[in-house]
Amino acid sequence: MISRLRTLGIVLVVVGMVFVVAGGVAYGKVQDGYGSLQAFSESQNVTLSYNEDGQLVDRGTTEGADAIMALLTEAWDYPVVESDLDPNDPLVNTASEYMFQMATITYHTLHGTQTVTLAEDVEYNGEVFAAGTYDVEVDGKYWTDFDRRHPLEGPARGMAWSGTAHGLIGELGVGTVTHSTLQMGLGLSGITAGIGLFALLAGFGLVWASRARDVEFGFASIAAAGQERIESLTP
Repeated sequence: MISRLRTLGIVLVVVGMVFVVAGGVAYGKVQDGYGSLQAFSESQNVTLSYNEDGQLVDRGTTEGADAIMALLTEAWDYPVVESDLDPNDPLVNTASEYMFQMATITYHTLHGTQTVTLAEDVEYNGEVFAAGTYDVEVDGKYWTDFDRRHPLEGPARGMAWSGTAHGLIGELGVGTVTHSTLQMGLGLSGITAGIGLFALLAGFGLVWASRARDVEFGFASIAAAGQERIESLTP
């Protein structure tokens, strides 16, 4: 029984060492990923704006930033991590910062005005639109909300939701997903290392307990042998 416990302890020690090493390797890979994301962010050099009180601002006002934050947290239901928004580190390099920047582009697109020029009169659904220039409010419409056949909404859709807007939003989305994935990787590396440390502790404990049991059994055997010797010498 003692030898079996010792063998089990050795197995747990080996398994624990494997998990600890795996956790260390995973941690190293995650740090490489963070370094790459940081280099990418520095190359883009996109920063958020803060006032002297450390509050987010957009186009110089906190009201603008509040409206963007409302779009992000209420309309999109995104769980912003406040600690990611650091006025001492305005570089956009965390998931919350990437998402705020994405919401900034989206907000201004949704609330912009596009100028559409009709070269000639156009009739649509019984309504005539005379030739001329029109200011078309986006009015909170996303790409799919526009009537693409409408003589004003159709051109305004492509002007508001341009390839540049879609490209920037897509690029920021990649940054968000990358940072979130790295956070998950960091957590998994910690869990893996924790399992390894637990197995090591349990393994060393079993080995120690089995050796202690051997010593105890040895002392008991010596004591029993001594007792028998004494009894054999006693008349």
